[in-house]
Amino acid sequence: MKQQLINIAEQKLDIIIDLRYASSNNFTKEIIYKTNECLLHFEAFEHLSIACELAKKLNYKIKIFDAFRPVYAQEKLWEILPNSEFISPPLKGSPHSRGVAVDLTLTKDNVELDMGTDFDEFSKLSYHGSKEISELAYKNRLILLGIMMSAGWDFFRNEWWHFQLFNSKNYPILY
Repeated sequence: MKQQLINIAEQKLDIIIDLRYASSNNFTKEIIYKTNECLLHFEAFEHLSIACELAKKLNYKIKIFDAFRPVYAQEKLWEILPNSEFISPPLKGSPHSRGVAVDLTLTKDNVELDMGTDFDEFSKLSYHGSKEISELAYKNRLILLGIMMSAGWDFFRNEWWHFQLFNSKNYPILY
């Protein structure tokens, strides 16, 4: 099944890859991934390509924090933070573990746009519709949301950075 995954770094996309779980720069402060390959299901990759083009037209560049997440990593995240408001229970199957979800932000001149919180801020401030962030951060979230939805992605209301294919549960969990 993993043959359905594409290594994003090997593609000709104008994109920044910063896999947070391949380093200790994440909420766990631990290296979770055994590799730093940024992988996506080929159908999700097509939508990511469209999003990159749309961002480029607006003078932005996409920066990816996470894409395919192996089941062992999902289990580790759940072990550290068993909160289904932000982390999918491993038995349910995360869209990340199906290769059809991405966590990302927008950059301009290689600087991340202000989104009101950092990636993996597990609070109500990270909700797409939070009114407790600055006007600029709210505007930036709307730009990101518009780009991603125009490219065929669905969003997760609790995390401004998380997008997945609309039919994500139709894809098998990849072990």
